[in-house]
Amino acid sequence: MDDYKLLIDLHKQGHRQGPGGDAETEIALNLTMIDRNARLKIADIGCGTGASTLLLARLLKNSHITAVDFLQDFLDVLIKRAEKAGIANRISSLARSMEDLPFANEELDLIWSEGAIYNIGFEKGVKKWRRYLKTNGLLVASEITWISDSRPAEIQTHWDKEYPEIDLASQKFRILEKHGYSPIGYFILPQHCWLDAYYRPMQDRFDDFLDRNGNSKEACEIVAAEKHEIYLYEKFKEHVSYGVYIGRKL
Repeated sequence: MDDYKLLIDLHKQGHRQGPGGDAETEIALNLTMIDRNARLKIADIGCGTGASTLLLARLLKNSHITAVDFLQDFLDVLIKRAEKAGIANRISSLARSMEDLPFANEELDLIWSEGAIYNIGFEKGVKKWRRYLKTNGLLVASEITWISDSRPAEIQTHWDKEYPEIDLASQKFRILEKHGYSPIGYFILPQHCWLDAYYRPMQDRFDDFLDRNGNSKEACEIVAAEKHEIYLYEKFKEHVSYGVYIGRKL
């Protein structure tokens, strides 16, 4: 099994594929100030197995959400969860790259993307996706963000290599404004969104994951990389988090 399939195998059983939480998703929704009874067209881009999609579908009962992910394996899990929750009629799934979306200009009221926009890059994403939003449409995206003005070299070097676009929130606001959005809300994810909602459940899956994959060299390397990221977060959590950014298309 190649590394790509191994990563899918490790993460598709997770409720979330990145830091986040249901309470924080609802905080972000509240900051949009949208009418929860309105009939909205929404795209959840990079939805993974659907933690945010499913919550939005429960909270916005008159809206329809297109859940977008390039991994059909994740969408299959999402669809099963939606059917079990009785909300499958509010969700459509779309296996598509976030760089190649089929939406028409000004089709969407809301674009949602938790822990996924880094795949295309924050600036490219907010610029490219803007045309799909109606005037006054809303973008909600979480993005890895420095939460201190300076930080130790160990964590700086790691994230500069993993995601060179990592920056302070002030620079993310500048990017939103540059590309035709008015920033209307922001908060950082608390530590439990990393530890309790993402890292601890993933750690609990390591042994089964390794057993399923015969403790292969490739599987062991993936676990080692995840353990290193967890170590860095636990050591330097005062310096880095996800910022949740809410912008309105001007």
